[in-house]
Amino acid sequence: MDNCGKATLSRKCDRKQKRCQHIIEKETGIKCTLMASKCIAICNAGLVNGLSEETVYENFIQYGSIDNITMLPGKSCCFVRYKDIEAATRAFDNINGKLNIAQNSKPIYLTYVENIPSPDPIYQNTLPTGLIIIEDFVTDTEENMLLELCNFNELENGSMKHRQVRHFGYEFRYDINNVDKDKPLKEDIPHQCDILWEKLKLEGIDFVPDQLTVNCYKPGQGIPPHIDTHSAFEDPIISLSLGSSVVMNFKNEDVNIPVILPKRSLAIMSSESRYAWLHGITPRKLDIIPTQNDLSVIHRTTRVSYTFRKVRKGECDCQYTQYCDSHAKKLKSKSNSIKNDVAMQLETAHVYDVYDVIALHFSDTRCKPWPNVMKFLYSLQPGSILVDVGCGNGKYLRCIENVFSVGCDRSFGLAEVAGQRGFEVFSCNCLNIPIRDNSADGCISIAVIHHLANEERRLQAIKEMARILKVGGKCLIYVWARDQIRNQEKTFYLKQDRKNRKESSTAVQEQSPENVTVTGDVTLPVHVNRTQFQDQDLLVPWKLRAENTPDNKENTFLRFYHVFEEGELEALCSQLDYIKIVKHYYDQGNWCCIFEKIKKD
Repeated sequence: MDNCGKATLSRKCDRKQKRCQHIIEKETGIKCTLMASKCIAICNAGLVNGLSEETVYENFIQYGSIDNITMLPGKSCCFVRYKDIEAATRAFDNINGKLNIAQNSKPIYLTYVENIPSPDPIYQNTLPTGLIIIEDFVTDTEENMLLELCNFNELENGSMKHRQVRHFGYEFRYDINNVDKDKPLKEDIPHQCDILWEKLKLEGIDFVPDQLTVNCYKPGQGIPPHIDTHSAFEDPIISLSLGSSVVMNFKNEDVNIPVILPKRSLAIMSSESRYAWLHGITPRKLDIIPTQNDLSVIHRTTRVSYTFRKVRKGECDCQYTQYCDSHAKKLKSKSNSIKNDVAMQLETAHVYDVYDVIALHFSDTRCKPWPNVMKFLYSLQPGSILVDVGCGNGKYLRCIENVFSVGCDRSFGLAEVAGQRGFEVFSCNCLNIPIRDNSADGCISIAVIHHLANEERRLQAIKEMARILKVGGKCLIYVWARDQIRNQEKTFYLKQDRKNRKESSTAVQEQSPENVTVTGDVTLPVHVNRTQFQDQDLLVPWKLRAENTPDNKENTFLRFYHVFEEGELEALCSQLDYIKIVKHYYDQGNWCCIFEKIKKD
């Protein structure tokens, strides 16, 4: 390359560097510097666009001893700290703008920084509750005996995409994530494993399994994050690591804990770690472990794991309901099986028509934004597009500056109220939102999908919200909870006594309990206002006093609700493989869920 070409390349590199430096300082608070230092930032590649810690290590270790590598979740940058400036300078000179390991094999651009970010608090060193690691659980001799017992070099069958596998007692079927409890295998757990139960007794654990899965992992192979199916196996699940050490990642919502499983160690997953934490092994050939003063690197060799379980007879009744397939099955069986054509009639008569009539008065009772909804809105970046599905009178549409907000509502009356207040609104059904795919950065749906009369329609509404979100966009959903008493504390809904209701301007009055045939052969109970819900599918009265009606006559309207059990909203969202639940919580008589749209595999 001539001098002119080199100068052009240098200017291009400088421009990209300056843009990236600005992004790094804005997103991480780390100051860039023109002076050489031990700390280097990779400006344009990180976890979010596919750069792995392993790749960083393999390319940067060539130039000197590395003190730390920091990969930031959700960021397109990462950091390397060398033990001395000379090594950092060598790496900078040889890599900057030259090493093609960024997305689409583009070059990475480096900058010196004053320091590197502190480890993210979501990466913790403490073990998940219920996880026990017993090192040197078996001797070298016992390890060799167990490796010979299941010699995968002789196996022709049982090979999977990511690893070789063999089952004893019962076959674990990966297609259904369960075992066929009525079809035990001819081969029981080998008697040579009996030594393990005696060792467990010495640890105070009385456990004799009836199912064994043996996996063989070659270097570079792993297993996707998962929770063992609740209904399939009891508590605990134990796993013996043979042949090689490995790092297993445990994840629960935003908390990620990498756990070293040394060779010959036993991992015991019980209680919360068994039922509520995803565990998996990242496919790579080496594991990088930060220590107090250095990086420890584990080069993987062939690893064989013996995972022992006890098949559950019956259904699971654990407390971790949002992860429990038995609980989800129970909820589904309870769900009202109202057919779609009947559901449409029910929603028209007892949701849409009602809200059109009571729109003005309903709007007067819905003025104050809820704090946790505001918290979600404040998390949106300036310039974001927000869609409020079921916006009502539009009270959330102008809460945040520098965000473009648009609302929609099936009720023409409420949409008209919102429009008169100057908001950008249109009328539509939440089952078919006329917005293009991948358009919105954020979406909220507050007290909407509990008005849909069957599970299929509630799921369809969630699909529509996910469809209009961009990848990485988040949605917040609120639904009314069946349980209006949480931790022995009544919700505001129950606390409003009869005297306060009479003195207030609200038009809601108590009704006598009764059943109403709403359409066809569907009969629903009428709820008594300000009391605990007795049923999931019901009618809730809204009574307009004479002064609130055009004809000066009192009238009572019955609105359809499906009130949600604990875990039901998360179970519904979990049916979609292109969204992930970021957070779920209970808020003043409502179940709430935040999900994020992710890329499909």
